[in-house]
Amino acid sequence: MRTPEDFMKEALKEASKALSMGEVPVGAIVEKDGEIIGRGHNLTESSKDPTTHAEVLAIREAAKNLGGWRLLDCRLYTTTEPCPMCAGAIVLARIPKIFIGTMDPKKGAGGSLMNILQDERLNHFVQIETGIMQQQCEEIMKTFFKQLRKKKSEETTI
Repeated sequence: MRTPEDFMKEALKEASKALSMGEVPVGAIVEKDGEIIGRGHNLTESSKDPTTHAEVLAIREAAKNLGGWRLLDCRLYTTTEPCPMCAGAIVLARIPKIFIGTMDPKKGAGGSLMNILQDERLNHFVQIETGIMQQQCEEIMKTFFKQLRKKKSEETTI
């Protein structure tokens, strides 16, 4: 039987794809009955589309594969706490549980800055489990921002 760590490793593979493209390295997968039915990694910069976040892309693929938008028996694994847009998509897709690698205190909507996923005013409540492979999820983000700062520093010295 596959564990949450097994699925988070797959989300980290997606995050690595984003990193290699110069995108913010967030990866997500949607799982149902032990099978991955949706994958996504951030594509905002390359697509020039602000809605192409990892979670949204994974949800879109999962809905397409299932032939419907209600992902009632699915779980979503994301390397970084979802932003408000992604949290809204998770609620609208009726995903019952999300696993988060690392929290995002600047724009997280799963408990850090706000908690859309568990807002009692909404019609769906999402269970949240945090800290799955937290060190690896934090490290890929740190790598990205370190590279970004280095690149900006090199651009200003030219």
